[in-house]
Order: sequence, then C-alpha cells, then structure tokens
Amino acid sequence: MPTVDRVLPAETGTEETPAEPAARPDPEPTVSVVVPALNEARNLPHVFERLPRVDEVVLVDGGSTDDTVAVARRLRPDIRVVVQNRRGKGNALACGFAECTGDIIVMIDADGSTDPGEIESFVATLRAGADFAKGSRFRPGGGSADITRLRRAGNRCLSLLVNLLFGTRYSDLCYGYNAFWSRHLEVFALDSTTPAPQGPDGRLWGDGFEIETLLNLRAARARLEIVEVSSFEHSRIHGVSNLNAFTDGMRVLRTIAREWPRGRQGQPRRLAGRSAR
Repeated sequence: MPTVDRVLPAETGTEETPAEPAARPDPEPTVSVVVPALNEARNLPHVFERLPRVDEVVLVDGGSTDDTVAVARRLRPDIRVVVQNRRGKGNALACGFAECTGDIIVMIDADGSTDPGEIESFVATLRAGADFAKGSRFRPGGGSADITRLRRAGNRCLSLLVNLLFGTRYSDLCYGYNAFWSRHLEVFALDSTTPAPQGPDGRLWGDGFEIETLLNLRAARARLEIVEVSSFEHSRIHGVSNLNAFTDGMRVLRTIAREWPRGRQGQPRRLAGRSAR
C-alpha cells in the first residue's frame, strides 16, 4: 500500500487523513457471440433482431448453399464470418471460439431456438462469479417448445448418468446455450485446425452435436464454477434440424465413456442454479 502523508490544517489544529481516491468501477467485459450456421438465411433476421448490444458477432458458416453469409453481412456489416474447416456443429463452435476476441463467449443457434434476449442473463451470471454459465430448459423459469418426449427422456437418462459418474448436478446435459469466460477456453481442448480426416464422416470426435456434452464434462473435470441458467427453447423457425435423436444420442453416450476415466481425477466445484427469467 502507498504511504499516506497526514497533514495538519492551520485553522483547526486537528489531524486529517486525505480521503482515499474513489475506486474505479470494473470495466465492462467485452462479449463475443458465436453463431454456427448452415443454410439459415431465413432465420437470421429474427435472431439478429433480438440480439442485445454485444461487442462481436462471429458467424461460422458450414458451407451454406443459400444466402446465409450475404444476409448476415447485410444485417450486421460489422459481423466476422468464419468458414469451418470440417463438418458438424462442434467443429463450427471450435472454429468460432478460436476467432473470438471478447472476454466472454456466448454460443447460440442460428435457427431461432435459443433466445438471444437471454444473453444478458448469461453474462450477468458470469459477472456474478461463475466461470461457466450453462443453460437449462428444466429449471424453474425454463422450458421447451421443441423437445420431443424421446429426446427429453434420453436427455434425462444421460444427465443422471453424468451426475453419477462425475459428481455433478446437471439438470439438462444436452442443451447448447452456454457462455463462459474466454480465459477458460483452453480447458475444452477443442481442435480448430486439423483438416478433415478421410472417410465418409469427415469429422473428429467432438465435431458433432456431442459438443454440448463435451463442454459440460470438461468444465466439470476442470472444476470450473458452473451455474445453471434457466432458458426457454423455442421451435426452429424455418427449415429442418440436422439432429438425430438416436445417432447423436449414441455419440453423447460414447463421449461420456471417453471422458469418464479422466473425470475421476477430481471432483468438480459446486454447481449452483439461477433463473434467467
């Protein structure tokens, strides 16, 4: 601490300590939003219209054959467009994360299912002390207009399995609306540079919809402070989802099996819950 010189005013003869300078408020963290997109030109106007004020929007194009990129640039001239180097949502997110410059990274979908208006709640949760703000459709205040009974049952079973194996308390393992401090990006060890492998799949492990589970498991294994944020999932506005309940569910199950041996090295930190609505 710097030394404070005390002065003795001539009129009063009393000792006075100069007031400490007013504390400067913490600077607002910068926020980057990553939007993976494949043929989402008709959905982007709705998504971008609802975006709150953020510092950076990174659109990751998966080889769209419609006007996705042109529409994005027309709606947001400041947008950063990245072309993913492999296939799948996981690879798109990895490529987008690698290009972000913000203090906080938020991942949302381009089909209108994740509400951009909730971004402020995710950011507030991080600013309140969380390392990883995890969206949940199954906390009070959350919900879904899109999930089927089969997917709900599968998600519940997978969540229970992960909670048993990893000591977590996730209520919604497979939801893809999350945010985290960019300083923790290395925890997830995502590959955004390796070329697509030979073969019909053309993906590395983690390149598909199993990415949400992968992020959640590695956040827990790294003992990040994880806070669930209530979120409402809307139905896709236009187009058809590429998600397949059975094949992608099996990829999630294999991801749990792959991550579990490493997950036993330590217990995750407390997982709390907070409503976003």
